[in-house]
Amino acid sequence: MMNSTKTDLKKRALIAVREYGVHLTLFRNAMDESQGLNATDMECLRLLFFKGVATPSELARHTGLTSGATTAMLDRLEKPGLIERRPNPDDRRGTLIAPTKSGAEKIASWFKSARKAQDELISSYSEKELEIISDVFERFVKLWDQEREKIRRDP
Repeated sequence: MMNSTKTDLKKRALIAVREYGVHLTLFRNAMDESQGLNATDMECLRLLFFKGVATPSELARHTGLTSGATTAMLDRLEKPGLIERRPNPDDRRGTLIAPTKSGAEKIASWFKSARKAQDELISSYSEKELEIISDVFERFVKLWDQEREKIRRDP
């Protein structure tokens, strides 16, 4: 009986993780559409907010775009003031891409409702439950990094 319960709970947890990923993608797609951006533009912005700054080459690798398509994407994001191009202090010919302060504020406003809903949801858990939730997501981050590295090594 105990093994059956654990098996059922494992299945439920993995289904929940899968559905979380699907619904996060659906939310992102709706956000992209509502702001008139495409999925690649938003992926670029997510990476920039995660890293703080990136080279155009890093963004091209992350998005899978060619250098020309990356330049076009950066032009689209620069026009409304979401990003800025800066000289690369480590490479005279290079450029660094970073979110602008006003762009960060604008993008943050798009997610205000979602952040409030997340805060309300996460606040409903006890400290012990939050430790478990944090542990699970931190382990998934490591798992996906390891799986991504396997793909890179063994295409």
